[in-house]
This record gives sequence, C-alpha cells and structure tokens, in this order.
Amino acid sequence: MALDFASGEAGAWSFNTFTIIGRCQRTGALGVAMASSPLAVASRCPIVKANVAAISSQANAHPGLGPLAMNLIELGYSPEKAIAEVSASDRWIEYRQVGVVDRNGESAVHVGREIADWKGARTGKNYVAMGNNLPGTMVVEAIEDGWRSSEREELLEDRMLLAIEAGKAAGGEKGGHLSAGLIVHTHNVYARTDLRVDMHVGEPGTDSVDGIRSLFEAYRPLVHYYQDRIQDPLLLPWRDWLKGEDIPFHPHRDNR
Repeated sequence: MALDFASGEAGAWSFNTFTIIGRCQRTGALGVAMASSPLAVASRCPIVKANVAAISSQANAHPGLGPLAMNLIELGYSPEKAIAEVSASDRWIEYRQVGVVDRNGESAVHVGREIADWKGARTGKNYVAMGNNLPGTMVVEAIEDGWRSSEREELLEDRMLLAIEAGKAAGGEKGGHLSAGLIVHTHNVYARTDLRVDMHVGEPGTDSVDGIRSLFEAYRPLVHYYQDRIQDPLLLPWRDWLKGEDIPFHPHRDNR
C-alpha cells in the first residue's frame, strides 16, 4: 500500500528522516533502522520492545508517542487502532510521522499532512518503509525493495541496513545524513543490537548511513558473543574472542 501526501511546504517545520521498521518472519525479532539530517535521531524517534512492537515517531518527533503506542499495543490494540488513539491525543499529529510493526507482523503508519514533501510510506506484512523531506517517492520504494529482496539474510540487522542503504542510493534525504540508528530486539527485555551515529564525522564523501554500516560490521562478531556471555561470564574477554579464528557454537546462544 502506498501513501503519498503532497499538501504544500512545511516551511520552518522541515524535519526529516527515512526509516525501515521491520520484523523477522522466522525469529520474531523486531527492529528499526533510520537515517536523518538532524543530530542524534535514534535518541528521539525509535522504540522497540521484544514480543510487542517496533515503532518510530519522526518528522517533528514527539518521544512520548512511541511509548504511548507501545502501551496500547501491549494491551491488545492493533497497530492501526493504536495510531488512531495516539493521533487523537496529539494536537500536532499532522506535523508528525508514526509507524508501527507489531509482534504479529501487522503494520500501520500515519503521515502528517504538514510534513515537508516528499513524505509518505509503504507498508506490508512485517514492515513499514517511510520518510519525509525526500526528493521523491523513489526513496521509500527503494527502502521497500531493499527490505523485500533481502529475506535470505540471517540477521534482521542486515536486512534493515540493506533497506536504508537502498533508500540512500535512491536519493536519501534532501538535508543529508548526519545521524543514524540500528536497534533490534529478539526475545529479551534488552536489545541484541543498539548502535547509533549521533553526529557523523567520518571521511569526506561519507555519511551516517556509511557510519552505521561500519559500526555494525565491527560489532557483527560480537552479536552472539554478548548473548553468550550473559549465560557464561567465564567466556574469553571480547578482544581475545575476536582474535579467535573459529568461534565455537555455544549451547545457550539465541540462534532464533
């Protein structure tokens, strides 16, 4: 389903982000990946709770909307109903964009009419691709394509990064990409992955999308290590672990 709103310029209220919210069909993992021109986007917009939902409130983000929607979904509301209730409680909802994917893979999105163009979203089972202040619909279409074409990836993190990289390649956000975030929860109260680029200061010609990819590639060998260490604090220190050529299977690892 495509949503495309072109209701004029947002003027001074021109905040901007592009995002994939996703659920792994095989494991039930939930996550959000996003990039934006404002700083520290992942500190304000996404919220993920294992076995409940993944949510992002963006474009003039209200950090309280995500927890409110999360509470409603935990009470049994559908994503669509939760967004309707959140919208009714916020007088500025037409200046915001809110997307939800729940534990069952059901999705819903609100795209405020006063957000900077181009703004819109594409939704489906297990995902919401959305953005605002974009050069055109091709960005969220590319995010959706990147998500849907990566089903064979083992980790949800990889699928989500491929999606936002596709969005960047299609034009990204008009204001550039200074911050980014990647958050994934599996079946625990804590995140499996929670990485953020609050202000990209990398090599010329790179941006926060490159930065979050680099962070994840450095973190990738430790994704399972930190899960294992919870069950076995006698594991090798992480630097020694990374030096090992063959990392053995651990019986307590969450491989789902």
